[in-house]
Amino acid sequence: MAGPIEVEVRRNGVVEAVHHIHAVAVRAGAVVAEAGDAQLTCFMRSASKPLQALPLVRARDDLPEDELAIACASHHDRPEQVAAVRTLLARAEATEEDLELGLQEARPPQPIHNNCSGNHAGMLALCRARGWPTEGYRLPKHPVQLACRDVHAEAAGVEPDEMPTGTDGCGIVTFALTLECMAHAYSRLEALSGGERVAAAMRARPDLVGGPDGADYLLMRGAPGWLAKGGAEGLVCAAGPDGLGVALKAEDGGSRAHGPALAAFLGGLGVDLIDLAERPVLNTRGERVGAIVTRS
Repeated sequence: MAGPIEVEVRRNGVVEAVHHIHAVAVRAGAVVAEAGDAQLTCFMRSASKPLQALPLVRARDDLPEDELAIACASHHDRPEQVAAVRTLLARAEATEEDLELGLQEARPPQPIHNNCSGNHAGMLALCRARGWPTEGYRLPKHPVQLACRDVHAEAAGVEPDEMPTGTDGCGIVTFALTLECMAHAYSRLEALSGGERVAAAMRARPDLVGGPDGADYLLMRGAPGWLAKGGAEGLVCAAGPDGLGVALKAEDGGSRAHGPALAAFLGGLGVDLIDLAERPVLNTRGERVGAIVTRS
């Protein structure tokens, strides 16, 4: 097993920080590449969103790609993203007041501007389709969260009670798995019921799923057929068009090293991500003052 990928932050040739990235790739249930600790366990956080969308697509066949993509999103509060949330809420016959979300710093003081509002709107749409109560949809014993638990276990190939749980930043349940299990789950996404629709929506509308500076968005734009979703505390998961699943975790919980780490790790698997190999460090004037690159 190789050690973690090391990514340096350099300013005028001086190394200011080093990030250690653990990564694993899985295909057909077998590990095909790893760097660092593939058995590292962490919470999936927002990298769960494509899996959390599976109960929704299984319950509804009326969701267009934009609404399904925003259900998988950690959005950046751009107008087109908020508009997609509103459309999904309308389909759920719900309002902004039904969103059990807190307010997000530096954003307008309404829950719809929270970066997880699309995910929550999707859960309300699931409630409406299944006839479940909408109140408390975020709580562990609600049928929505139990359905999400079950699809995580299904995708990762584990028993539901084997996954430690916690409360995510937006108030819903988050599930902990090893990086290998996460990569396995992503490798199987399209083979699961409803998974093809989720994958197609993410590939079609990466602009709704994330933001232009996110490694998940940049990977989907730069590598045809790939889908990806980042999660808090330095996690990103991805799936390729050939049944490859990937999970990367920054040991320090940061995300700025994701691009170079993905380029290095996937480059070893034949995926050319030259635009991600070096990311700029910018000052408040927008001037390039350094670079984020893998250690040579």
